[in-house]
Amino acid sequence: MDLLKWLYPGLHFKRWLALALGGLLLAAAGIALLARALLGDHQVFLLTWSGEVFGADRAWAGGLVFLGLGLPALVFGILRAFRSVVTALAPEDQYRLVDILYTRQFLRRGPRIVVIGGGTGLSVLLRGLKQYTSNLTAIVSVADDGGSSGRLRGDYGMLPPGDIRNCLVALADKEPLMEELLQYRFTSGELQGHNLGNLLLAALNDVAGGFHEAVEGLSKVLAIRGRVLPATLQDVMLGAELCDGTLVYGESCIPLCRRRIKRVFLKPGECFPLPEALEAIREADAVVLGPGSLYTSILPNLLVRGIAGALDRSRAVKIYVCNVMTQPGETDGYTASQHLQAILSHAGPVVDCMVVNQEEIPARLRSRYRREGAVPVTVDREAIENLGVQVAAGNLVQESNVVRHHPDKLARLIMELVLTERKVERVRGLTVSGNRTSGRKSVGT
Repeated sequence: MDLLKWLYPGLHFKRWLALALGGLLLAAAGIALLARALLGDHQVFLLTWSGEVFGADRAWAGGLVFLGLGLPALVFGILRAFRSVVTALAPEDQYRLVDILYTRQFLRRGPRIVVIGGGTGLSVLLRGLKQYTSNLTAIVSVADDGGSSGRLRGDYGMLPPGDIRNCLVALADKEPLMEELLQYRFTSGELQGHNLGNLLLAALNDVAGGFHEAVEGLSKVLAIRGRVLPATLQDVMLGAELCDGTLVYGESCIPLCRRRIKRVFLKPGECFPLPEALEAIREADAVVLGPGSLYTSILPNLLVRGIAGALDRSRAVKIYVCNVMTQPGETDGYTASQHLQAILSHAGPVVDCMVVNQEEIPARLRSRYRREGAVPVTVDREAIENLGVQVAAGNLVQESNVVRHHPDKLARLIMELVLTERKVERVRGLTVSGNRTSGRKSVGT
């Protein structure tokens, strides 16, 4: 009986449906006349009418007339009926219909990509990748203890929301005003320093009954392209052992020591990832580490029990995106191969290909960063390849007042690597009777 509701008055739907139906009948009659496919009296009537109007030897012309009237009426009626439905459901998005269809149909067929990290770098990459696929999973560090995230963590005992919020905003299908609201930071009063998006996640954490549920709830509100998962739901603290044996605790405290880091670790060490994170890694076509702070954004994820093992077993191509600049207090003087060696030392052979920037940094930015203790990362290609990892280099810097990866350029290079690996896998599958091989892969650059 619900179908009858389509015939209720005021829907502005029936008239267009009737027009489309009439057009369909006219078009069918025209085709029948042209093909002489009608039977009995109907055929005699149509042929007689057409012969009287156009002449006995040109009865086929009536078919062209019916077809010429019926097809436009059919198409126009369907389009207007469809627009009536779209306008009623989403009046502000009716002109974005093509974008909506593209997002939901084309992007869902894209490769399955898992991105692991934290900080600003991860959200930059996600902004670029969401233009190519909606099968994205971001696994985000929850070791942050500074700023608004640190205050909320201390006040409410919740996981830090800052990096999670940045990833949600990056993947969201949103209006500009919504992004401004989620990223708005209060500048005075008791809320000074707090971010509105962080406060929203804090409220959802209480309403939904957990941090994971809060992230899922906000994901639905923002209609994000993909998923955002915390690396673990346990309250962990990041620690570092410096080369002089000193132990430092707290993600925000580690860079302040300005001494070389020997290793980092999580406390407690027995922390476990979400099952969804392990499943995403297992099913991924590609796993991307970074970009982001080496010791405080990328490695904390790999230290969660089971993540490194899942990466090692994964058949996906594993890509590490090296930072463009060194980071004071973390990677002072590090070359690209030293960044890679730190990952391999902590997590094992979890990298197949390393993405590095080859573009020259503008002199004005080099001078400013040098005063802060940062310099461009030197790409020692031979040392990287000696570690069993291939190099993919590109011009990846975004022109702005800071040195940062360009989201579109970086995403395009990542997609080239992923699609190249897909082709290699298809060829490899033929040579081994459809069974995928394990072990390290060769990745095109």
